[in-house]
Amino acid sequence: MITDAVEVAAKALTEGSLVLLPTETVYGLAADASNPLAVAAIYQAKGRPSFNPLIAHVADLNAAQAIAVFDERALKLARAFWPGPLTLVAPIRAPELVCDLARAGLDTVAVRVPGHDLARAVLRAFGKPVVAPSANRSGRPSPTNLADALEETGFAVAAALDGGACAVGLESTVVAVFGGKVRLLRPGAVTRAQIEAVVGPLSDDQDAVDAHRSPGRLALHYAPDAPVRLNVTEALPGEVLLGFGSVGAGEFNLSLSRDLAEAAANLFAFLRAADRLKPSAIAVAPIPNEGLGEAINDRLNRAAGFVG
Repeated sequence: MITDAVEVAAKALTEGSLVLLPTETVYGLAADASNPLAVAAIYQAKGRPSFNPLIAHVADLNAAQAIAVFDERALKLARAFWPGPLTLVAPIRAPELVCDLARAGLDTVAVRVPGHDLARAVLRAFGKPVVAPSANRSGRPSPTNLADALEETGFAVAAALDGGACAVGLESTVVAVFGGKVRLLRPGAVTRAQIEAVVGPLSDDQDAVDAHRSPGRLALHYAPDAPVRLNVTEALPGEVLLGFGSVGAGEFNLSLSRDLAEAAANLFAFLRAADRLKPSAIAVAPIPNEGLGEAINDRLNRAAGFVG
C-alpha cells in the first residue's frame, strides 16, 4: 500500500524536485538519477564537488542489474547483503538511467538496495533509480535523524519523510567489482571479513581512479565546525570528549559497553550535538580498528582531515 507521504515523495521526484529520504545508513538528499538538472540541484544544495559520484538507490536486484553489469562475484555480494548497507561499483549498463553528472563522468555506477522499508517504498512508487547522498552540506557530519537532515538541507526539498533514527548510522560500505578484481573503496557496516567470506580475499591493487569511484573519499569529510582530535583519553579544558568504553562517561560516550555497532549508530549524531556546544575541539577516545571499527575510524580520520 502506498501511503500519502510515499506518494508525495514519488511525485516530487517525478517533477525534478529533491526529497529527504531515510535509509538504514543515513538520511539522503534524493533526486531522479536520470535528471541532470535535479542532480545539479543536489550538488548545489550540498556544496558538493561535482567530481564526487553519487550512489544510485534502487528497489531490488533486478533494478540494479538494469543499470549495472554484474559479474558472478557482484551477484554473490548483492544476494548476501541486499537490502542493506553495501554499495557495489560496477560498469554502467544504462547511462540514460543514471546521468553522467551523477556518475561524475565515469564509466561505472555505484548502486545499492537500501535496507529501509520506507526508502524502498518510495523507490518502487517512483520506478527509477534515485541518487541520495547524505543530506548534510558537503564535508559536514551526515544526518541520522530527520531533524538534523532538515537543519542541513531542508531548505532545498519539496518533501521530507520521517523514518526515525537510522539503525546503522554510517554510510554504506563501497566495493568495486569489475576488471576481474574486488576492491574495498570505503569501509562501512558490511565489514571486510564479511565481504571476504563471500568472495574471497579483496584486492589491494587500487589506483587514483578507483578512489574517485566512491563518494566520501575527500581528505576532509564528515567534519564538524570544531576541530577533531583523535585517540584521546582525557579532554583538555574547553573540549568535548566523545568517549568509548571506560574512557569518558556521560552523555557523549559512543558506547559504554564497547559495542562498535552502537558506537557507529551514535557517531554522527554525537559529533553534531557536541559541535552545537561550540567547543574549542572535539576529542575522541580510541576506537579499536577491527570489524566495524575500521569504518568508524575512517570517518573520524576524515573528520579530522587526516586522510588524503
